[in-house]
Amino acid sequence: MSKSLQTVGFKIGKELFGVDISSVKEIVRVPEIVRVPDTPEFIEGVINLRGRIVSIIDLKKKFRLGKVDRTKTSRILVAEMDGRVVGLLVDAASEVLRLPADSIEPAPDMVSGIGINYITGVGKIGERIIILLDIRKVLNNGEWRQIAVKDKEQNNGQDKKISKPWAMIQEIIKAY
Repeated sequence: MSKSLQTVGFKIGKELFGVDISSVKEIVRVPEIVRVPDTPEFIEGVINLRGRIVSIIDLKKKFRLGKVDRTKTSRILVAEMDGRVVGLLVDAASEVLRLPADSIEPAPDMVSGIGINYITGVGKIGERIIILLDIRKVLNNGEWRQIAVKDKEQNNGQDKKISKPWAMIQEIIKAY
């Protein structure tokens, strides 16, 4: 019996992408996003997700494909990346896809040759093509340093990563 990869499929524009299902904690509708000054362009802002401040990355901007036009199908994939909870803004979250191992090919040489290491492969489902991503590599170390500092969560004592502007917004939210 051949192994298969379970992915969460999502769309950015007309393209279908997939990430390992184990890295996605939940998928939520897009709530109000609070913009934060002096952050990289692809950081859309932050949301309050059940009392936790979560930074939102617009994957369309990050991949230089434009920006997500928020519609009723837009979603946020809440994912854990190296111990940090982040939200990935996408045009639509489609389905859980099971890809047989023999339907997955490595990332094309043209892509891996220019240093895009977050594309791990290309899967085929019938006539559809799905671009497979390693979401832990979507942000490089320099980008993480721009937005992340350690802070203690007050509710359960776990570490979470937030930036200084995020901490300011968290204090504002607590005041209400």
